[in-house]
Amino acid sequence: MSYQKLANCLRFLAIDAVEKANSGHPGMPMGMADVATVLFADVLKFYPNQPKWPNRDRFVLSAGHGSMLLYALLYLCGYFDVALSDLQNFRQLHSKCAGHPEFGELAGIETTTGPLGQGVATAVGMAIAQKILQSRFGDVFSHKIYAVVGDGCLMEGVALEALSLAGHLGLNNLVVLWDNNSISIDGKTSLAVSENIHLKMQAMGFLTHSANGHDFAEIKQAFAKTSASTLPVFLDFKTTIGYGANQKAGTQHAHGSPLGAVEIANARKNLDWQFEPFEIPADLQQQWQKIGQKNADDYQKWQEQYQQLPEQTKQEIDFLLHKKFPSDFWQKFADYQQQTKQTEPQATRKSSWQVLEFLTANLPNLLAGSADLTESVLTKTAVSKSIKPTDFSGNYLHYGVREHAMAAIMNGLALHSNFIPYAGTFLVFADYCKPAIRLSALMKQQVFYILTHDSIGLGEDGPTHQPIEQLAMLRSIPNLLVFRPCDLAETIASYELALKATKSPSAFILSRQNLPAIAKANQNYQQGAYVVAENKVESAKKQVLIFASGSEVQIAMAVFEALTKQNIACKVVSVLCFELFKQQNEQYQQEILLSKQPQVLRVAIEAGSSFGWHQFIGIDGIFVGIDSFGASAKASDLFKHFKITAEHTLQQILAKL
Repeated sequence: MSYQKLANCLRFLAIDAVEKANSGHPGMPMGMADVATVLFADVLKFYPNQPKWPNRDRFVLSAGHGSMLLYALLYLCGYFDVALSDLQNFRQLHSKCAGHPEFGELAGIETTTGPLGQGVATAVGMAIAQKILQSRFGDVFSHKIYAVVGDGCLMEGVALEALSLAGHLGLNNLVVLWDNNSISIDGKTSLAVSENIHLKMQAMGFLTHSANGHDFAEIKQAFAKTSASTLPVFLDFKTTIGYGANQKAGTQHAHGSPLGAVEIANARKNLDWQFEPFEIPADLQQQWQKIGQKNADDYQKWQEQYQQLPEQTKQEIDFLLHKKFPSDFWQKFADYQQQTKQTEPQATRKSSWQVLEFLTANLPNLLAGSADLTESVLTKTAVSKSIKPTDFSGNYLHYGVREHAMAAIMNGLALHSNFIPYAGTFLVFADYCKPAIRLSALMKQQVFYILTHDSIGLGEDGPTHQPIEQLAMLRSIPNLLVFRPCDLAETIASYELALKATKSPSAFILSRQNLPAIAKANQNYQQGAYVVAENKVESAKKQVLIFASGSEVQIAMAVFEALTKQNIACKVVSVLCFELFKQQNEQYQQEILLSKQPQVLRVAIEAGSSFGWHQFIGIDGIFVGIDSFGASAKASDLFKHFKITAEHTLQQILAKL
């Protein structure tokens, strides 16, 4: 077997695809082809015939701009869902070979990557998931996670946060492969960084090793270091970006644009590749296909090992991997929902904790955590057990003050084994989590974000901690369900709806301050917005329609009572979830919005930005909220100061009428 010739197959498929598309990043695949060849040929445990084999190694291309390296590997190794025509259609509309790897497009893509640092942080989540599964079920889950990072990944804070946690937990199943080509878009990386990466990684708890990324003997020796390591491993492969080209090799000019005809001809000459674009010699194609079948026996042995497990264990694994609920779960949930009543005012963060107490006791596939805010966000329950470096039998992760990494790691937990991870922080810090939340939604992963202290109602911590625009930001993310419940009943409903939305992440926006229970005439929670109160006024010429969410529903109810006393027709709509409401049929939306009634004054009350609410109230409606930053004071004083009160709302309504 000629590693060099096999690697050149990868190089030239990447070169040719980028050239045909007139778009892409040829330099990284050219530089990492040798390392990738050894990894797939000798190290990685995978089986294209069963691409979702639970005990496969995971390969994460964190440096997602080098996507053609991954696509070429999947094609050559014989994955069923990628053909040469797909590579030839690289970066075109509806192509499975998108500009950056997108989870769900091809079976061999383990996660969406592209935003630098997110991939390796997600890989840390996968490594944690493997450790948890091995602790629960034994060596039927004995595999590693390999993540290719570039210089850019290692500059991103999210990567360092995640790798710090990986070192703390001693994830010796994690292998990070550094494509150390010392080039960034602007030029040499020395323009921006000069730290000793090895000392940095060693300080975080990694075993490090250097190798020439174009010397196959050294590459093999480097991978040998991973087999018995008790620490996570960081392999530094010194490579040349655009390896094989003449003028562009080793420069930023090989990074993000096609090589061009002259440089491609030079590369073909330099690497002795005398074949037409996209042509792979039959003997090399066969060798790559043989590599793709090298773990067939391992897969069969694993199947036999799996079948020997106790039936109860197999059922537990099946429930987890296929995200099944116990047969009696929904009946239990319905009973819980019926029996659980709010008897006194309480914060919805506490309501959330009550629901999580029930869920964690009944759903073993939930994995909890928080960003060093456990006592504030109330994510730990009676059955929670902390995961520690020497003990992965728990179900609760202490992420530390690492919100960026926490969100990305949860994506890895969900992608690896269909765990349903949830973790908490303050709503204002959703800004830290946003890139990973966006990827949760893009990848259709069922990840729960518990976001408490949801408004100026958190009080004295002041404007740095008081969210204003974060709700609007979250609501702007496609496929993210954002729930802002007003009491315990809506909180229970929010979790039910989130559990049933298996292809969407959910954000739970929860209060610090206590809120009353609010009686509801109808319980159409699943429709996202519903009428919570309505009066009947004969011959009313005008009607007031009040929308509110969360803690402001109580204000809307107070206004409703005042208008009722003045014989003014009024409806109050609790908007639990914008996204679910938008999914309803046009007739229901029109009924809620009173779209066909011109004499309606529409009002929205929410202690946050007005952005997004005008779709409900129109340009002539009244918004009661806050479009400035907050202040440091008691919650009650702040609501009065910013005029988010029933009295002020009533004044505006009467003046407008």
